[in-house]
Amino acid sequence: MTTEPAMTAEPAGAPSAHIALDPAWSPGTVAVQAGRPARVPGAPVNPPIHLSATYLHDAEVAYGRDGNVGWSAFETALGALDGGTAVAFSSGLAAATAIADLVPTGGVVVLPTVAYYGVRNVFERMEAHGRLTVRRADPDDTDAVLAAADGADVVWVESVANPLMAVADVPVIAAGARERGALSVVDATFATPLRQRPLALGADIVMHSATKLLGGHSDLLLGAAVCASPEHAAFLATHRHDHGAIPGALEAFLAVRGLRTLGVRLAQAQASAGELARRLDAHPLVRKVNYPGLPADVGHERATRVLTGGYGSMLSFDVEGTAEQTEDFLARLRLVAHATSLGGVESLIERRARWAGDAAIVGPSLCRLSVGIEDVEDLWADLDGALRAAVGA
Repeated sequence: MTTEPAMTAEPAGAPSAHIALDPAWSPGTVAVQAGRPARVPGAPVNPPIHLSATYLHDAEVAYGRDGNVGWSAFETALGALDGGTAVAFSSGLAAATAIADLVPTGGVVVLPTVAYYGVRNVFERMEAHGRLTVRRADPDDTDAVLAAADGADVVWVESVANPLMAVADVPVIAAGARERGALSVVDATFATPLRQRPLALGADIVMHSATKLLGGHSDLLLGAAVCASPEHAAFLATHRHDHGAIPGALEAFLAVRGLRTLGVRLAQAQASAGELARRLDAHPLVRKVNYPGLPADVGHERATRVLTGGYGSMLSFDVEGTAEQTEDFLARLRLVAHATSLGGVESLIERRARWAGDAAIVGPSLCRLSVGIEDVEDLWADLDGALRAAVGA
């Protein structure tokens, strides 16, 4: 079954010329340079913040929901990194909600059994209203995903699934979805375009919560969808306009600023994540570590094949103790912040079963750790000391 978007105008945006990119540049260089204003005398090096809700007639952009030069800069940069047409939204969940509207009334969407609970909520609510039908499959069971895709309209996967770090076989799933006439959507928030470019692997749409690693400083809410098809991008831009899910000018500016350092931030955080995963895996007070960079991890071979340049900065682990002991461990941490979200320069951790949406799919002592750019020895001293004080007593 083929999902056809409604035909609409191209995504609106305030006109803004950007510098030309050299196709020989590496992704890290593209992240630094893409979306900057064209280099003409007197031009700013960075895209400006345009704070206006209305514009003088007659021009493409008349009102704040039509476009903004800040959005344009971010969309240009992210589109260049992912190899498609990017549409920015007020949050990752707003992007997901717009993508969900591509499923026709009475259609079928395949969701991972383990995935971000906000996305599960969107589709479960639509199913409860009779809008569509949801089928579920384990994200790392490719045969099950493709079996569920028979007769489906959209197949949704996460490149690395939250919070158990299951790795999806994106190339195979995307090809299988296409053969069945379904759209494939990949949430690549954990991977970022520096670790996986799903559109190049055959996916139709890639989604990001730019709040996380792309922004990188825990100071903005922003989401994005990057489409292989300009028609899908136009549909999503119209959805954004009509539903008011627009990003703020300041948020777009911050997202572009954060994108500039993605390469160095991710490299540092990933190196520390790998080291912490190895040490936690050998810790007597840790039951299991989920990190595809560990050779013994069930997703290691697949991650090595479908990810580029490493295994990312996210991991999770089960504490060898009760939920109460786990909460005590988290309360004793002095460097790693006990907070939700992920992808910032600061390390964050939380017990995921505290959220009703995850309590049904994870154990009571599972902790998700977003590794930041602090010194790895300081991070280890904090984690190890808190574990021994709370669980080893």
